[in-house]
Amino acid sequence: MIDSTHNASNSLLTDFYQFTMACGFWKSGLVDKESVFHLFFRRAPFGGNHVISCGLENVINHIDALQFKPEDLEYLESIRGNDGKPLFEKGFLTYLSELEFRCNIDAVPEGTIVFPSEPMIRIEGPIVQCQLLETPLLNLMNFPSLIATKAARIRRAAQGDSVLEFGLRRAQGVDGAMTASRSAYIGGCDATSNVLAGKRFGIPVRGTIAHSWVMAFADETEAFRTYSKVMPNNCVLLVDTYSTIDGVEKAIQVGRELEEKGYRLSGIRLDSGDLADLSKKARDLLDNNGFPDVRIVASSDLDETIIQDLKARQARIDIWGVGTKLITAFDQPALDGVYKLSAIKTPGRDWEYKIKVSDQSAKATIPGIQQVRRYYREDLYDGDVIYDLKTDLSAGCTLIDPSESTRGKTIGPNARYKDLLVPIYRQGKLVYEIPTIEEIKQKVQEEIGSFHPSVMRLTNPHTYPVGNEKSLHELKTELTLQAGLRTMPLS
Repeated sequence: MIDSTHNASNSLLTDFYQFTMACGFWKSGLVDKESVFHLFFRRAPFGGNHVISCGLENVINHIDALQFKPEDLEYLESIRGNDGKPLFEKGFLTYLSELEFRCNIDAVPEGTIVFPSEPMIRIEGPIVQCQLLETPLLNLMNFPSLIATKAARIRRAAQGDSVLEFGLRRAQGVDGAMTASRSAYIGGCDATSNVLAGKRFGIPVRGTIAHSWVMAFADETEAFRTYSKVMPNNCVLLVDTYSTIDGVEKAIQVGRELEEKGYRLSGIRLDSGDLADLSKKARDLLDNNGFPDVRIVASSDLDETIIQDLKARQARIDIWGVGTKLITAFDQPALDGVYKLSAIKTPGRDWEYKIKVSDQSAKATIPGIQQVRRYYREDLYDGDVIYDLKTDLSAGCTLIDPSESTRGKTIGPNARYKDLLVPIYRQGKLVYEIPTIEEIKQKVQEEIGSFHPSVMRLTNPHTYPVGNEKSLHELKTELTLQAGLRTMPLS
């Protein structure tokens, strides 16, 4: 969530080496060389098999505001090389000041489920412009996608119960908090405690009281009674400051007083102890005293694993407040998204496909100008093929498993499909209609429901077929061998 307040420029939000390379391309006369880059991730997080794409709206906001202002250029001009002289020539700074974005960008819409190696964004345009966008695009996609994925996992673990995001105080700074609140809502949370996020994104806000409220009064009953007077239409009482069961009984007492005034106790919150056992005892007390509609909220370092365990133990919890382990993606705080060059050409010539090879096979890239085609069978997704745009798939295709080339899947010519990457920019002009946050949130749930449940399960998910189209696989193999021959040492 890049800050755009006070007319601030975010054009310098990139790694330093992007500018040194851009300057190198400029000085070498290569600024008009066309290129294609793809943004993708290598490994799925949280022991799962997929990621929910999130962050595209912020990418659009960043690109639309991309302009090098005088203060940006003054800063770049102040940077010195090892000889004490300016690192960037005035001609290059003038070039930046006149830079007009004219790339084509295609991306998967926010809320789309994507798998390792599948491009989430494809950008085609002048190599300097594509290069300068590498770092901000990764920054704007990696963390939001990670949090949306975590939130969706927590949502599935809750099995239809309401999930609240309570992570603001533990988030990595203001920007991290705002980004995470939006992403968590998209992933499946029903509300946030973050009031600024509620205002900015239209997310419902929820909250109860803190232990400090209870401790500020002479006793727990007085604390509950006073809160019920000032917030009679939003009365959720935190009952574990002292003795949880005693706290529930006092909440029931105050609930009766509320009823006499024409209001209802909304809920109680458990924030410590054996949540399964305490929620059962609390539920019995509430039901036996005429409060079957009072909901039990639970917090206390929850995540999908703990929620699953509590569900298995038949905890009587209606609403889950999830904070630290969601807002920070506690068990895997980074998505290994990357941005790689896959094709390049000089004006007037054909595309030259590129590949990066590595001693680690997982780090070898896919060449070409890529698209992802997702096939359907009946009402469920059946498999994804990564293919080059020059390849005609009208007669069907064969996808090759990238981790095991002897394994593949053949798709017939009449199979239903959709291509995942859709036009966002054409020649630098926005052509995409940005959906609302509610539409994105709904898309996530529709996507999850379009895969077989075994593919979406939280532990040991079934493998979903994803592979390179056969001719693209062969091209990658050929280019890998060529690169290997170039680097093979002489005997």
